[in-house]
Amino acid sequence: MKNTNKQLVFLDGLRGIAAIIVVLFHYAEIIQPDFSKNIIAHGFLAVDFFFCLSGFIIAYAYDHKMSTITRKKFILQRLIRLHPLVIVGSIIGLLTFLLDPYNWGLQSTSFANGAIIFLTSILLIPFPVMEARYLNNFGLNAPSWSLFWEYIANILYCTLLVKLSNKLLLLLSCIAAISLILLSVYYKNLLGGWDGSTFWHGGVRMIASFSIGLLVYRKKWIISNHCSFITIAILFSCIFIIPYNEISNWLIEPLIVITLFPLIIALAAGSNKSLTPNKFISLLGQLSYPLYITHYAVMWIFGSLYATIIGDTTLITLAIITFLTLQIIMAYLVYYWIDKPIRTMLNQKIKKS
Repeated sequence: MKNTNKQLVFLDGLRGIAAIIVVLFHYAEIIQPDFSKNIIAHGFLAVDFFFCLSGFIIAYAYDHKMSTITRKKFILQRLIRLHPLVIVGSIIGLLTFLLDPYNWGLQSTSFANGAIIFLTSILLIPFPVMEARYLNNFGLNAPSWSLFWEYIANILYCTLLVKLSNKLLLLLSCIAAISLILLSVYYKNLLGGWDGSTFWHGGVRMIASFSIGLLVYRKKWIISNHCSFITIAILFSCIFIIPYNEISNWLIEPLIVITLFPLIIALAAGSNKSLTPNKFISLLGQLSYPLYITHYAVMWIFGSLYATIIGDTTLITLAIITFLTLQIIMAYLVYYWIDKPIRTMLNQKIKKS
């Protein structure tokens, strides 16, 4: 793989686009819950792209040095990378739950129950008890369900997957891919893992995509090409607007996850296009995780507001533009004022110790 460091910027940029697609999907599913009429019905699969990309990046960053660092240090590094924003997302989720002008949280839960919900949220312990929030595994911050499985992926990587031969990893990926297809056949889609009743769906989605991402890196399944970032980004974005078909959806979604996402990663990692410093692409990468982990608190407020303005296209459009702008600004502030400084401080402490 040539120009690896440069091409990682392409991948970071795609992660930013995936985060935006997740946000847009959540707006779309509130406005149009009928997937057959939803233009971005497959938008939730961006989470599977996160898992696949994570496998690729983890292999790139740690495969060559896991023999020189302890599992404890690896887990600590991953905690520093991920957990500060898990806590921030939980705090924002709690504040918006209590202060939602359309649905006062103080009136719908006891202090003791709220305290337990918040504690399990910051500790990333699934606790699907909030019926008003559809029994999300993490009622205060719904996207945390995928972070739970990301942590499991990291634990599996440093204890098992890093040692697997390519043949065994290929076998695991095939078994996981078949399991993903069977899951989709039975439930007609892959939209599961976020609530108590579909908890284990998240595990299947994670291990399938994460193992395939590892495999793409280790087997050097990189496609040399001259595509620009814009070209790859357009191809990537088009995946999510593949028309929803109730008859064949059980096959469409697994094929997207198993074939198209790894293909996009292979193209982005294999691009020979010279990459001049691009602040916009870098910003997409920087804001991807903060946007993803903090955006859903605002979605609950939008959902409550939408129920009062159904049918008023102008107001709905203005509300989406306003809320989306607030989400992006919040992600920017969280990254530069909280996430980056905290991670820098913690990493410096690790180096000193």
